[in-house]
Amino acid sequence: MSIRVQNLTKEYNSQRAVNQISLTVQPGEIVGFLGPNGAGKSTTMKIATGYLPPTDGTVEVNGFDVRTNPMDVRRSVGYLPEHNPLYLDLYVKEYLRFAGSLHGLHGANLTRRISDMIDLVGLGREQHKKIGQLSKGYRQRVGLAQALLHNPPVLILDEPTTGLDPNQLAEIRQVIREAGRDKTVLFSTHIMQEVEAVCDRVVIINRGQIVADGSLNQLRSASAGEGVIVVVAEFEDELASSDVLTTVTGVQRVEPLGQGQYRITAVANTDLRASIFRLAADQNLTLVGLRQQENSLEGIFKELTK
Repeated sequence: MSIRVQNLTKEYNSQRAVNQISLTVQPGEIVGFLGPNGAGKSTTMKIATGYLPPTDGTVEVNGFDVRTNPMDVRRSVGYLPEHNPLYLDLYVKEYLRFAGSLHGLHGANLTRRISDMIDLVGLGREQHKKIGQLSKGYRQRVGLAQALLHNPPVLILDEPTTGLDPNQLAEIRQVIREAGRDKTVLFSTHIMQEVEAVCDRVVIINRGQIVADGSLNQLRSASAGEGVIVVVAEFEDELASSDVLTTVTGVQRVEPLGQGQYRITAVANTDLRASIFRLAADQNLTLVGLRQQENSLEGIFKELTK
C-alpha cells in the first residue's frame, strides 16, 4: 500500500482535529479526499507528508513510517500544500532548480526534468517570469511542477486547482490523470465535478472522522438505498394529488418537488416509463418529462456532512 493510515489521531490542545481514522490508498489509485472546512483533511495530509507529528496512530507512505523514517517519506512524496509556499522573487526555472537540488537532482538530469515539468503543467509562456509576477493559477502550476519534479511514487495535493480558470482546470485534471497511471494520488478539493472527472475513489471526512469511503457508484447506491431506483416525472400542471402516482406498480414513495415535478422512488429493475405514460393518458394529464435521477456527489456530500 502506498499510503496506510491506521487509527490516526491529532489533537491541538483540547481540540481533536482528527479522530482515530483509518484508510489505505493503493498504488495507482487516484483518491479524492473531501470534507468541509475544518474537517481534518489538511491535517491528515500534513501528517502523511511529515509536516506534522501525529498525536496517536500510525501513517506509512511508500512503506515508510512518518515517525521513524521521515526523510524516506519526504523522498517518496510530491506535496502541494493548500497555501502554496513559493519564493516570489525567484524566476520559475530558478525556483524549480532550487527545489530539484533539494531532492538531489543536478546537471543535465535536473535541466531535463525542469523542462519536462514546465511542458507538463503548461508553464511554457511564463517560465522566464518571476513567480511574483504570475497569476494565482500559474503559481499553482509552479507548485504542481515542484511536486512532480523528483518523480515521486506518491502525490499528495491539497486543493491543487485553487484559482484556476475553466480551461486551466481541464489541463490540470489531465495532468493528475496522467500522473495517476503510475503514481498514487491523494488530493483534496471542493470542486465536485473535478472528483467525478478524475477519481477512482472518494473518501469523505467530517469533524475528524471518515463518514464515507468508496467508488462514486458505491456512494450513490448507499445514499439512494439498496434496491431502489429514483425517477423524476414532470407534468404540465400540478397534480390534484400525488397519490395517483402511488398506484403505479413498483412505486414506493412520491415526493412533490414543485412546478409539476415529482420524485418517484421505485423498486430496482422497474421500468416505470410505460406505466406512467399510460397513467397520464388515462387521467388526461400532460406529461412533459421523465428521467432517471442519479444522486449527485454534491448531494451525497451535503447529506453526509450537514
